[in-house]
Amino acid sequence: MSGPSRRTLLGAAPVAALAGAAAAQPAAPAVMVSTWDFGAAANAAGLAIRATGGSALDMVEAGGRVAEADESNSSVGLGGLPDRDGRVTLDACVMTWAGDIGAVCALEDVVHAVSVARRVMEQTPHTMLVGVGARTFAVDQGFETRNLLTPRAEAAWRDWLKTADYAPRTNSENTDWRGMPGGAADHDTIGLLAIDAANRMAGACTTSGMAFKMRGRVGDSPLIGAGLYVDDEVGGATATGVGEDVVRVAGAHAVVEAMRAGLDPTAACRRVIERLARLRGSKVAGSQVALLALDKQGRAGGFALQPGFTFAVTDANGQTRIERAGALFEPS
Repeated sequence: MSGPSRRTLLGAAPVAALAGAAAAQPAAPAVMVSTWDFGAAANAAGLAIRATGGSALDMVEAGGRVAEADESNSSVGLGGLPDRDGRVTLDACVMTWAGDIGAVCALEDVVHAVSVARRVMEQTPHTMLVGVGARTFAVDQGFETRNLLTPRAEAAWRDWLKTADYAPRTNSENTDWRGMPGGAADHDTIGLLAIDAANRMAGACTTSGMAFKMRGRVGDSPLIGAGLYVDDEVGGATATGVGEDVVRVAGAHAVVEAMRAGLDPTAACRRVIERLARLRGSKVAGSQVALLALDKQGRAGGFALQPGFTFAVTDANGQTRIERAGALFEPS
């Protein structure tokens, strides 16, 4: 079946949020948000760090490490699905309230790419290291190495080799992870935004990228301004879904600038999604791109091309809720 026309894409009604979501803002402002249902565990780790006086950067790093260490999450860190050559490569970035940034791309054999990205920021004059150079730096910094290809991921790769046909499934994150909502089986990421007790903001993004991707492929996740952006005067944003499309509109940066112009987080995310749909038309009819934002007032919001995107929101009291974002159009 052919995808909807450009006019259909732009005219489709948004999908309703979960019951009560429109009025679901807690009494206490949000201090941490992250993409997908598995973000709840990440937020819990970040909040524990906040409670001990940790910074917003400490919070998002801790949350990212939870997802990276989870072998059942096939889109992040250990257990991530490999590229077409059977190699697991990781991408990650961090950004702080002061505009400090660090990133790694195509990192192999090191589980905690988010921590290596932080080390790039803190220990080098650079903002990004890639491939062999990123691995060498990580080893020099004392990070342990191990084979990231788990038996489960290898079996999925060998099964894929029978057809060698890559066809990402929209919102696989919400069908495959541990057999419950929040999963990721063909591509994706976890993006995290946090506000610490000193009212400073930071963000992180970490992923194993598209399953069975071309060797060397890098999406939006480690790219500051695309997969992640933080401005301590305004707020932060992160992205999930097909990275190539996020990059086309500098997704996270565009959301932050829309908030600077006065839009709330949900409206800002929607504006950028609508821009992507106008730009790409039917080419994004079967793709998922979702954006998540947190402003300095602790308001959280998200919006997506397709229905099904969820995100975890946690307040300073430790209360976490899972919200389902609105979407621009129904899948064909």
